[in-house]
Amino acid sequence: MDLTLIWKTVLIGVVEGLTEFLPVSSTGHIILAEELLHFQGPPGKVFEIVIQLGSILAVCFLYRRKIWDTVAGVLKREQPAMRFAAAIVVAFLPAAVVGVVAHKYIKSVLFNPMIVAIALIVGGVAILLIERFAQRPRIKTVDDVDLKTAFLIGLCQCLAMVPGVSRAGATIMGARVFRVDRAAAAEFSFFLAIPTMIGATVYDLYKNWSTLNWDGGAMIALGFVAAFISAAIVVGAFVRFISRHGFAVFAWYRIAVGGIALVFLLMR
Repeated sequence: MDLTLIWKTVLIGVVEGLTEFLPVSSTGHIILAEELLHFQGPPGKVFEIVIQLGSILAVCFLYRRKIWDTVAGVLKREQPAMRFAAAIVVAFLPAAVVGVVAHKYIKSVLFNPMIVAIALIVGGVAILLIERFAQRPRIKTVDDVDLKTAFLIGLCQCLAMVPGVSRAGATIMGARVFRVDRAAAAEFSFFLAIPTMIGATVYDLYKNWSTLNWDGGAMIALGFVAAFISAAIVVGAFVRFISRHGFAVFAWYRIAVGGIALVFLLMR
């Protein structure tokens, strides 16, 4: 790999890791970044799948104690663990069903920079409105999320299939609408991301199996490491930040990036 390709690969991995769990759309940022950098990954879908896996594993690592305690609790049939696990499963189901049904359409029609730019702007405005009018939280921790609220959050997650909407943004803001505390909304979104992203990764592998190859293994490994490290750094800082300052800064960031991207795309 030449030096230019190395820094582009690292940058794409960092973009994935930094944006996957923030309400700014990692898919949208990857599409825009690859467009701006003229980045071409290895043949097939391995690069995109592996850097996303790096972000997933970062969250699994950071929340390993909670994940282990939940698994152990479910095996022992402890009610708090079973209730939390059930909430995650219920929240996961809507996106799993819609993803399987609409996967081909989403990938072929919606994955373009113009849709990303518009979705970033619209999502930013939505965040500002939700932050302005959200009612006082009634759910303070992830363990308190009931099945009805979990299902409604899961329906919101389906919106994130439009690139630029943001899976984290849709689930966190959806949780805020249903009166979940900011930090709890973010953490529930992180846990929900684990089965959702693993499911999407497995389904992508299945659908693209015939085109997959590991050419460019060094690029793939570099992107994975960059995504893992950047995601591990940003997740904890994000929860602390939004607990104190809310989500408005991310809304304005989305509007700015979407606006700049829109102008750039219209001027080409």
